[in-house]
Amino acid sequence: MHLFVGLGNPGPRYAYNRHNIGWIALDEIVELFRFQPWRQKFQGLIAEGTLGGEKVLALKPQTFMNESGRSVGEAVRFFKIPVDRVVVFYDELDLAPGKVRVKQGGGAGGHNGIRSIDRHIGPDYWRVRLGIGHPGDKARVHGYVLSDFAKADEAWLDPLIEAVADSAPMLALDAPDKFMSRVALDMSRVGE
Repeated sequence: MHLFVGLGNPGPRYAYNRHNIGWIALDEIVELFRFQPWRQKFQGLIAEGTLGGEKVLALKPQTFMNESGRSVGEAVRFFKIPVDRVVVFYDELDLAPGKVRVKQGGGAGGHNGIRSIDRHIGPDYWRVRLGIGHPGDKARVHGYVLSDFAKADEAWLDPLIEAVADSAPMLALDAPDKFMSRVALDMSRVGE
């Protein structure tokens, strides 16, 4: 079993924030692959499904971002999921909008949700970093990530979310390089 986690903040006020791109991606995966309906558990919402023949538990922590690790830790311990089978989708300021990078382990890079997960399960899980771009000034970062995507962002955001969802089975099949290549190829066709 894999645990796919989407990071975001709960509530309608945050639903379309840049900081919630992890939730947006996970929602698309759950819908595309017809997972079971969301239900409450582990201080979050969970849905079960299958990707590439592998059982996947989708989790959207309902704590605020900086406490996401509590929810993730509970699910990991309950299901005895090895940390290297945990995949976390989240926003990345240091990647251009529409770019994706996957890696196992590493630092939190200033991301409070990642820092919280590190505290609860250690750093050796897989990270799917979804580029949202940087506002250009460090003082503007907080407001930027907590603001909604602009209408113009839909030109790259919608294709990115579709590409990530379409390629998600590769993550369940432990093929992160193929996942990244496929998403990059799909994104290279945007606007053709």
